[in-house]
Amino acid sequence: MTTPARILLLGGSGQVGFELRRSLALLGKVVAPSRDACDLARPHRLADVLRHFDADVIVNAAGYTAVDAAERDRATAWAVNAESTAVLATFAASSSIPFVHVSSDYVYDGEKGEPYVEDDAPAPLSVYGESKAAGDAAVAAARGAYLIFRAGWIYGVHGNNFVRTILRAAREKDRLQVVTDQWGTPTSAALLADVAAHALHDAMRRGDGAFPSGVYHVAPEGAATWHAYACQVLTYAARQGMPLRVSPDAVEATASAARATPARRPRDTRLDTSKLARTFGLRMPAWQDGVSRLFHQLPRSW
Repeated sequence: MTTPARILLLGGSGQVGFELRRSLALLGKVVAPSRDACDLARPHRLADVLRHFDADVIVNAAGYTAVDAAERDRATAWAVNAESTAVLATFAASSSIPFVHVSSDYVYDGEKGEPYVEDDAPAPLSVYGESKAAGDAAVAAARGAYLIFRAGWIYGVHGNNFVRTILRAAREKDRLQVVTDQWGTPTSAALLADVAAHALHDAMRRGDGAFPSGVYHVAPEGAATWHAYACQVLTYAARQGMPLRVSPDAVEATASAARATPARRPRDTRLDTSKLARTFGLRMPAWQDGVSRLFHQLPRSW
């Protein structure tokens, strides 16, 4: 199996998809159709659309990621995250081309008490988590060559994310409360995209019989609570001279029970990345490094 010449990228306008356009361009020509041209909310039409693309690999970075909204719109979340993923994976398998898929740490319930490994059974707490877990299972069931990259707490220069939310709140409000009893690892979209491109290139060079299909956790070293993450974000913002009404040391800690949301969030979704290191020889940087790097790319008005 040779490296791809034509890569079909779904979700190319999202924060991970934007970075994948860059990282995958080193492997071949990236074709990223618009949402209207390839609508994952209509899985019954998807196979016909895919036949129009002469792809050597399919990469799916699209997803229904509005966690709370998914509780009210289960049908759409399930169509995008589960049903369309099944169609994509089946099409790729029947076409004998690899399928790359971006998944989520929300497939876990967060009660393990230590970092999750890829063999841990999913136990999602929300419709979003359930739909992502179902999509992952469908990819494996298609029995093609595949790579699933499971990550969480993703942020980037493009798109809405926690970093942007905290900066906006710290500029507009005099008081800021952030949850301190949920743990995870802030992960940059750029890191996730670079890992995916490297792993895909490595996997395809190994040949048909040695493609390392499976789930891989992607996360930087270390972990944080949402509160610690917010404080780190504002520390970097202050160093960059961004105007803030709430300083890093003034962020108030609160319990998740005090901030009820429609969807339940897992308490601790730290991810073990040993399998990624063993298979592809990749070592992850500290999570703070990615956040720091982000601030060197942002305009002060972001």
